[in-house]
Amino acid sequence: MKRLAIICVCLRPLFAADDPAAQIEQELKKIASFYAMVESESADPVPASIAIYQGAIPGMLRTLDPHSVFFDPESFEQLQQMQSSERKGFGTVVSLLPGRVIVLQTLEGSPSAKAGLSAGDEILAINTIPVRYLDIEQLTQLMSEARQKEATLDVRKPGSERPVQIKMSPALLDAPTVDRVYMAAPGIGHLRITSFEEPTGRLVKQTIEKLGGEYLKGLIIDLRDNPGGAVQSAAETSALFLSPDQLIFTIGGRSTKTEKVAVPSDSIPYSFPVAILINGKSASASEIVTGALQDHDRAVVLGEPSFGKGLVQQVFPLSASSGLALTTAFYYTPSGRSIQKPLASGQLGAATVMARGPFHSDAGRPLPGGGGIQPDQIVYPAQQSGLQIVLDATGSLTSFAGEYLRTHTVGEDVQVSPEMLDQLKVFLSERSIQPSVAEWLSHRDWIASRLQQEILTLKFGVARGDEIELQRDPAIRAALTKLRGAP
Repeated sequence: MKRLAIICVCLRPLFAADDPAAQIEQELKKIASFYAMVESESADPVPASIAIYQGAIPGMLRTLDPHSVFFDPESFEQLQQMQSSERKGFGTVVSLLPGRVIVLQTLEGSPSAKAGLSAGDEILAINTIPVRYLDIEQLTQLMSEARQKEATLDVRKPGSERPVQIKMSPALLDAPTVDRVYMAAPGIGHLRITSFEEPTGRLVKQTIEKLGGEYLKGLIIDLRDNPGGAVQSAAETSALFLSPDQLIFTIGGRSTKTEKVAVPSDSIPYSFPVAILINGKSASASEIVTGALQDHDRAVVLGEPSFGKGLVQQVFPLSASSGLALTTAFYYTPSGRSIQKPLASGQLGAATVMARGPFHSDAGRPLPGGGGIQPDQIVYPAQQSGLQIVLDATGSLTSFAGEYLRTHTVGEDVQVSPEMLDQLKVFLSERSIQPSVAEWLSHRDWIASRLQQEILTLKFGVARGDEIELQRDPAIRAALTKLRGAP
């Protein structure tokens, strides 16, 4: 009898392992039994929808990864509405400061331009809510909500203490994903990709042609703060610089067939040197582009390590109008590196297991794995001093630029003169900002550059002011050095 008991104990787990359906049925019975006990004995009633939708299912998904999400009927409906919604807004570029909102530019033909809003205006209240008591996060939320319907703004025009009231209704806006286009140096272009959407690949090619096309001596592609987007668009962008049939990325997962995406065989790529800028907010599709060009030795990568999000997700409609966004596979660079960073123990471990190094570029350069993209050269943003933080946080340079433009006419070649800096010192002193002589002298060049940027922004638009800002950017400077030395 003792021997028979041992045989029976051994057979039970073997049976369950051989029949996954039976094992799942046993576990579901345990869950049902547990819920029945809670429902009958708990001090407060526990509705099944809350116990299952907000408890059991999210709890199970937390053991997978933080990106797999269950949508109850209400949230799934919101997701579908977001996917089909159109982008609306007022066409205004603003500077957000704690307690202050200053208009930098209104897009031609936009609701804000038609309503009379203009560069230099300060928004004092939005829908009767004063902005002076709000921090950056609260201001961002307030402005996002205001874009959904007609908004009433209390606005102070430069040189006037009496606010005026402006009403605007949002309209559909075309927000291009490629901007900050200019010549960073003779023969070297610069463009920024803010996200990857359906037309992004075509926009990048059109922009390059406007900058000079194949006659360029180099190109800086700024992917900093780019959260990703459409993978197909990332592939189209990568193909502009890679040779025909070169691998762009690979998709692999436990239950999915391995898929390789390569450059079309009839592609005609650009051949000039390329530099890519990334940081900790560069993710997903932007990491696919960066990894492909780095692996094939097609671009030098500068900046900070990227975010490390290389998940393939599918949204599955479920019964009862619910849905599930589930991670089904991972993205890998041409050399086999997993773009996805390992998370907590037990989460997304397959991404690391399936992408073991060592990794090398086409030319044999060692490439670090472990998720995300590591730059070829680390370049950190410039650190700000106390005076720089105060001047930016108070918006003093923007305010002075607005006052200056009321009484002066300037061209795009405007330079900040010593007389302008003297006027600025008086302006700052009247607002209780009184840097020491040493502080002023050590920051004089930076202040002049920032003031020139604000004047050009208010007079000619954000794009023109950005050119001045980017001249101070350490990553841009490092990229120019690399490209000038490229063969």
